[in-house]
Amino acid sequence: MGGRTATVRGAPLTGAGAVTAVDLQLGLGNTSTSGCEAADFAGFPEGNIALLQRGTCTFELKAENAAALYLNFDMVGSPNYVRFVYDGSGDVGPAGPAGSTAIEDLFNGFYAARGLAFEPTAFDGRSDYGPFIAEGVDIPAGGLFTGAEGIKTLAQRDVYGGIAGQQYDPCYHAACDTFSNNSNEVLDLNADAIAFATLTYAMDTSSVNGA
Repeated sequence: MGGRTATVRGAPLTGAGAVTAVDLQLGLGNTSTSGCEAADFAGFPEGNIALLQRGTCTFELKAENAAALYLNFDMVGSPNYVRFVYDGSGDVGPAGPAGSTAIEDLFNGFYAARGLAFEPTAFDGRSDYGPFIAEGVDIPAGGLFTGAEGIKTLAQRDVYGGIAGQQYDPCYHAACDTFSNNSNEVLDLNADAIAFATLTYAMDTSSVNGA
């Protein structure tokens, strides 16, 4: 699993996904389980440097057959949020590698069990998961997203609250993207979802890869 640790040059970043991953990693260090898979945590630096480094990492992983799946948590606390789930099944964009639908279903089920609205977002490779799902690598992937420069619709405002006609994250890649630029409400919820998914797959990946 992974999240962004930095943004474009000249702009700060709250790093909500990466911070959540680190906090979960520390918590897992105090958890005793038997017969579980290894859970690796990755933090990705900025822009094109990150793309190069991620690509190198994933091809090495594929060569070693070491990664059962990848969970992506780039932006999970946007202030004008929507609860997006990456669309591994291809309903609103390209489908992910085999097994990605199962990851999508797990997150959909997490929200549905709590009576919360959610919707798919295109699995188009624009975030850190891109090199993992690239042709020839084909690692199953999925994750959560709360929006970046996209504009919240009236229909989404009616479901999630917030302000229609504004970006999901008005400070995306801007100097105002500081620790105060979060919805702690959705960040807290998504931290639980991230922990749920990570622990689920640390114990058993058979729903994704049959092994």
